[in-house]
Amino acid sequence: MTREDTRFAQLTLLAGAGLILLALPFVTTYNDFLTEGAIRLGVAGPLQAVGPVEARMVVTLLRLIGVHAGASGSDLVVWDFTGRPTNLFISWNCIGWQSLVLLGVSLSVGLRGPQGGETRAQVVLTGLLGTVLVNLLRVALVCLLAAVGGRVPAIVFHDYGGTALIVLWLFAFWAFANRFLLHGQGEPEAVA
Repeated sequence: MTREDTRFAQLTLLAGAGLILLALPFVTTYNDFLTEGAIRLGVAGPLQAVGPVEARMVVTLLRLIGVHAGASGSDLVVWDFTGRPTNLFISWNCIGWQSLVLLGVSLSVGLRGPQGGETRAQVVLTGLLGTVLVNLLRVALVCLLAAVGGRVPAIVFHDYGGTALIVLWLFAFWAFANRFLLHGQGEPEAVA
């Protein structure tokens, strides 16, 4: 990847992040409207099937750090440190599909150029696995905030902090990919 391609990919990601941050109030305000549209398109059912799997993975993460949690289907229960339970539900609209769309857009820009198939596969696989892990951590953080801090901090983090977390992940992912996976591909980098 040439230096110009790297700059273009970074600028595109930065512009996308800026647009996402600008759109946050719109997205959160009109979430019901957007959700209804997605339901009419038939997306909700297939995506909701991911909820129970994600709930079990989040419970596993929470248990790894010593938090008492359980899951049944898409429903989660997280107990705070005093033993008080907090019930949560992982909706199809909360599983993180939006971050996979953003990853796909960044991959379509970031993988332009003469990379080989193996290199492209490594970048795509790293991006997918990392994005899934960050989404699991995001949901686990929402659960922890709900159990310890209550509903309002959990909702604020869910609506705003989660998006910021995904954007930060994408910047870190592309920095890693450019340094370790794509370095040396195509034209050599110019020394500044």
